[in-house]
Amino acid sequence: MTPAHRTSARRTWAALLVGAAAVTGLGVIGTTPADATDAARPHQPDAVQTELDALVGPGGFPGALAAVQDERGLRDYTAGVGDLATGAPVPVDGQVRVASNTKTFTAAVVLQLVGEGRVDLDAPVETYLPGLVRGAGGDGREITVRQLLQHTSGLPDYDDVLVADFLAVQHRYVEPHQLLDVALPRPALFAPGTSWEYSNTNYVLAGLLVQEVTGRPIGEEITRRVIEPLGLTGTYWPGEGEQELRGEHPHGYHRAAPGDEYTDVTVQDPSFGWAAGQLVSTPRDMLAFSTGLLDGRLLSPELLAEMQTVVPAPSATPRGDESYGLGLQTFTLSCGGTAWTHGGDIPGAETRSAVTTDGRGAFVAVTALPTDLQGVTDVEDAVDAAICN
Repeated sequence: MTPAHRTSARRTWAALLVGAAAVTGLGVIGTTPADATDAARPHQPDAVQTELDALVGPGGFPGALAAVQDERGLRDYTAGVGDLATGAPVPVDGQVRVASNTKTFTAAVVLQLVGEGRVDLDAPVETYLPGLVRGAGGDGREITVRQLLQHTSGLPDYDDVLVADFLAVQHRYVEPHQLLDVALPRPALFAPGTSWEYSNTNYVLAGLLVQEVTGRPIGEEITRRVIEPLGLTGTYWPGEGEQELRGEHPHGYHRAAPGDEYTDVTVQDPSFGWAAGQLVSTPRDMLAFSTGLLDGRLLSPELLAEMQTVVPAPSATPRGDESYGLGLQTFTLSCGGTAWTHGGDIPGAETRSAVTTDGRGAFVAVTALPTDLQGVTDVEDAVDAAICN
């Protein structure tokens, strides 16, 4: 499901064991004339393809797909198989459930409402959702909108309870308020503003806030304000009860314990992610979204600066200490400098990305969740290699 780079997701899915071996492939599309010059040079292995091949090697993921943007243009990559039953290849730029990458879309919509004067980042959640946030988990009178988007609210998560046995709830539809019913009776993680911890509950509330302020569904607002303006034709908000992916896609797989057979979980109800993790997209679209966001096509410079104002997020990723803003996270590159990222985990897919302010970027998806923290690191290493090598 949702969580991207954080401890809660790793805790939720720590029992997963992922693996499959298969064929590999590379699709190169949209390249520049520089490729002709490259062809005359001594052949060197493509760093991105090498990383993806390693991800689907023995004991690895069933399939992988990626898009990379740099001075040579925009390129697509695939590795492994898209369907374990038939051996069909991974489709180039196929659709995947991008899980917690949804949070960046939701945060962008909230910030647009800030720019319109309809939301105040430092106002209490109570201002927009009166009486809703009560219980051991937190009080909406003491938590600000900024703290929701920044994961500094202290609100407890719900996903480790709701999807502890994913196959039992794979096709279950849940309402956003039911997610809150799971989260809010749990103890608060800390006093608002005193620490950082990833919690999907924050973004469920952010989605409800958008609906209350606009009077329209969060999926409609994301579509109207983000997806359509950026021309993201492979990206969509699944309708209520919609379980199948609409476009060409690799299958997603899940196994609950080591030694179990893979279960195909491509068809599932994503409502447990909602505004925290429900979107479907493609590698190319996700690069276009991140680039458009950083280019200022969605937010004013002042609002983008708010989004990029970060706090320490020491438990955000096994790669080391990073920082988290408002639906954005830093990604330290091995070649120097910092990119911007988010990621997503859902049974059937793990996605990681990074985009720099000078236009370089990579988005990598694999078709199962990792066995342990090392699996997360491997996918992030592939992103790093795509940008740095």
